[in-house]
Amino acid sequence: MPGGRLTQAERQQIASGLADGLAYAEIARGLDRPTSTVTREVMRNGGPTGYRADLAHRATEHRTHRRRPATPRGTPAPSPVDGRDMEAVAAFEETFTTVMMASGMPKMMSRVMACLTITDSGSLTAAELAQRLQVSPASISKAITFLESQAMVRRERDEGRRERYIVDDDIWYQSMLASARSTAQIVDIARQGTKVLGPHTPAATRLENVARFLDFVTESITRAAEQARDVLHTPTPTPPTPPTDTGTPHTDRA
Repeated sequence: MPGGRLTQAERQQIASGLADGLAYAEIARGLDRPTSTVTREVMRNGGPTGYRADLAHRATEHRTHRRRPATPRGTPAPSPVDGRDMEAVAAFEETFTTVMMASGMPKMMSRVMACLTITDSGSLTAAELAQRLQVSPASISKAITFLESQAMVRRERDEGRRERYIVDDDIWYQSMLASARSTAQIVDIARQGTKVLGPHTPAATRLENVARFLDFVTESITRAAEQARDVLHTPTPTPPTPPTDTGTPHTDRA
């Protein structure tokens, strides 16, 4: 895959692909770029309906000028942490953030969720999040309030009485149930609407069909979440230990 920044011509091609209704993967194949590159480019520049090639190009140039100067030659690169390539980790965090934004989550909430998820502890304080993401404590507070309302994070106080925000093994299960409960409320409201609009009217029929569909989906999601809950607590398999050399010399038979 080619590296480097997207050119203005490539951005024009992305805009044309979006206008034609192409998927990100199809646009990426036409550019010979990773799908994640196209996804990040679109989501950070207005989304699929607001993307404009010329504005995106100018915005990228502006961001480039605002960045800190490059590291002088001879300065050692950042040391890997626990054997990890930190540049690859940063790129993955950005991709993770972009994918969650594409699913409908606001940008700051997506950044906080990605930051928490890729930490080994799954736990950070407001100050740590603000420092890592280079944003204000108020932005962190707003993002956490939203994520907590979606059951995607929880709060705890550590021994120093500091509040920590946590993404643990059970958060995704709890979030799935919260989503199912929210959808169940739509089912209830839709069925109330069928009574208000009168039986056998087109609008009432439409609402009843919506209610039946969402009711089935909600029940299926809840059942699947219960059945798969143990997967979230499955430990990573330990790789087999390679056989050791006993040091016994091999002798040829006469």
